[in-house]
Amino acid sequence: MTNPAELFDLSGKVAIVTGSTKGIGRAMAEGLAAAGASVVVSSRKQDLCDDVAAQIRASTGAETYGRACHVGDWDGIPAFVEDVVARFGRIDVLVNNAGINPAPVTPSEMTLEFWRKVFSVNLEGPLRMSQQVAPVMRDGGGGSIINIGTMAAYHAGPRICAYGASKAALRNLTRTMAMEWAPWNIRVNLLSPGPFMSEMLAGAAERQEGYLEMVSEGTLLKRVAEQREIVGPVLYLASDASSYVTADDISVSGGMMK
Repeated sequence: MTNPAELFDLSGKVAIVTGSTKGIGRAMAEGLAAAGASVVVSSRKQDLCDDVAAQIRASTGAETYGRACHVGDWDGIPAFVEDVVARFGRIDVLVNNAGINPAPVTPSEMTLEFWRKVFSVNLEGPLRMSQQVAPVMRDGGGGSIINIGTMAAYHAGPRICAYGASKAALRNLTRTMAMEWAPWNIRVNLLSPGPFMSEMLAGAAERQEGYLEMVSEGTLLKRVAEQREIVGPVLYLASDASSYVTADDISVSGGMMK
């Protein structure tokens, strides 16, 4: 019988987490490191990547590497992936977490510049990062790609239309990538968080009185999640515990309806 703990063991694996210097991205990076993975901490600012990587290394004892990358820069991503491969020789897990929702903009107020900015990070970034990482995973025997979506992809709202639309497209892209790369033993899944405490949520709460109470009421558990509560689901999808799971969309939302 397989030891359940062994299923979640990521020793010897290399994981990239984009947007991992704060929020749930950092929580996921630290959780993967605690499970034994070598972790690449990435966001747009190199000094912040270095600081967070050092902090995770100190708290977990895992090998970490801070490497800046703006996922909205299509042409800059290949060099990032090449650098990671040069350092570690492999990539086993990719968490496409980096995402933006710069400001509340209604469809009537939408500009092409704003729309393209959101889609360049939330949709084109995961596509470009995944297409660069997939051949590396293939050559290493397979891997797991985890795209971070949102329950906003299921619940339309006038002030989150670009964000929600980009994440809904990411849900479709996830299944397409899973179909294409299954022969390479690469699993591709989506995690769709509900309301997690974050800078984005805190900003919305500052702009709208009673916002946290309102979003809490949309969950069955009637609360906003703590960042650590994303760690279990991401470890599941990153590890052999989910070896027969691909093209799926797992909500981490306190019971919000899709």
